[in-house]
Amino acid sequence: MKAISFEKHGGPEVLKLGDYPDPVTRPGTVKIDVHAASLNHIDVFLRRGMPGINIPFPHIPGCDAAGVIREVGEGVTGLKAGDRVLMNPSVVCGKCEFCLRGDASMCLEYHLIGETTSGTFCEQLVIPAENAIPIPKSMSFVDAASIPLVFTTAWRMLITRARLRAGEDVLILGATAGVGIACIQIAKVAGARVFAAASSAEKLDLAMKLGADVLIDYSKDDFAKKIRDLTAKRGVDVVVDYVGKDTWVKSLRSLSRGGRLVTCGATTGYNPQEDLRHIFFRQLEVIGSTMGSKNELMAPLNMIVAGRMKPVVGAVYAMKDTADAHRAMEARRVLGKIVIKIRD
Repeated sequence: MKAISFEKHGGPEVLKLGDYPDPVTRPGTVKIDVHAASLNHIDVFLRRGMPGINIPFPHIPGCDAAGVIREVGEGVTGLKAGDRVLMNPSVVCGKCEFCLRGDASMCLEYHLIGETTSGTFCEQLVIPAENAIPIPKSMSFVDAASIPLVFTTAWRMLITRARLRAGEDVLILGATAGVGIACIQIAKVAGARVFAAASSAEKLDLAMKLGADVLIDYSKDDFAKKIRDLTAKRGVDVVVDYVGKDTWVKSLRSLSRGGRLVTCGATTGYNPQEDLRHIFFRQLEVIGSTMGSKNELMAPLNMIVAGRMKPVVGAVYAMKDTADAHRAMEARRVLGKIVIKIRD
């Protein structure tokens, strides 16, 4: 099979298209002919090298995929060859205290397919059968591949962890990145008023089309001051900030008393300065969130199938152009998800 891989950390130039042995179907697994796989920030971070995460080389990246089941392994029920599926990237033990209480993403053995194991930028993929989720014929493989990681992350952040409720105000930073696009739609379904912050008029236009109520261009305006002005100095109930160091202090200042800041990442740095008085005096909550359970994927997926939300794909690249896809993500040139087309 053809696959994209890298044999050392570095820039996009380390990504190579080559031939690899076809994977072998094992008991309890399914083999998928991959049609599309989407690009996420974790793919860029792993390519560069992430402290504390050691990956075997050569490494095939990619944490999202959609395609057609080619083979089912011994003991698999409910799935068959020819089924159209997307992949749930989360792998859990199912036995630890966190799995048993339903907090799958806190599993002691939690990992993503494509993180420390071989990923999805390949023509064939073998995964646990429980990670293959059927999709309707009406959903394209490109759209399906763009859904799992970002919509699972966004649902857990807003609904499970931040406890967003109808009538609340939520500020979403990086509103037209993959997670941000999912957050806007989930927040609207939840009945919240959405303040979308982005860095250009083009991005804000997309946020408005997705349902954002208030638009803030933080390349021109101090978004914390803007939030105070727009809410009569009250602030918002929830801030979604996965930008990190560059926005952290202003995010805390944007919250109302008792507000919640929820984060799933830090694309601009992990070590922001903050004044703890803002947290304890105003009784703020700082909430971490990472991926989610299968239920936290199925909830938004069912809404997408029902037409209540939609994936937004900004660009599709051929396998041979995967390095260019990485460059586009790093340069923030694409609105919406970037998808790698593996086969027609």
